[in-house]
Amino acid sequence: MADQPKTVPTDADVGEFVAGVEPEKRRAEAGLLVELMSDATGERPVLWGPSIVGFGRRRLTYPSGRTIDWFRVGFAPRRAQTVLYLSGGLDGYQDLLAGLGRHSTGKGCLYLKDVRAADPGTLRKLVGRSYDWEQPG
Repeated sequence: MADQPKTVPTDADVGEFVAGVEPEKRRAEAGLLVELMSDATGERPVLWGPSIVGFGRRRLTYPSGRTIDWFRVGFAPRRAQTVLYLSGGLDGYQDLLAGLGRHSTGKGCLYLKDVRAADPGTLRKLVGRSYDWEQPG
């Protein structure tokens, strides 16, 4: 059992989750992202763990050979910023980052200070690219 990921899809209501997001700015951004990501992916949102909203599913294989089920694209509203979870690492998104306003990056995460400041077309391309990404090999 130790090999199982801690973040798994749940049956929790995404609308209820979004309604409880604080502060209000992050709640509004979460609503915007649910709408944008649902439209861009054609998928319904699913709450993964207690705080990540994911769209679609794929099987990922780590270099170690371990495999997990994961979402294709997702986000988590945090108090200080909104985290976007993108597939394939951030190297494949460099051409889009300038259109996102104030942000920072991690290994596979993009941290947005103000989702509403990001260009909606750029956000949509980012989401689509993550959703369409296929693991090499």
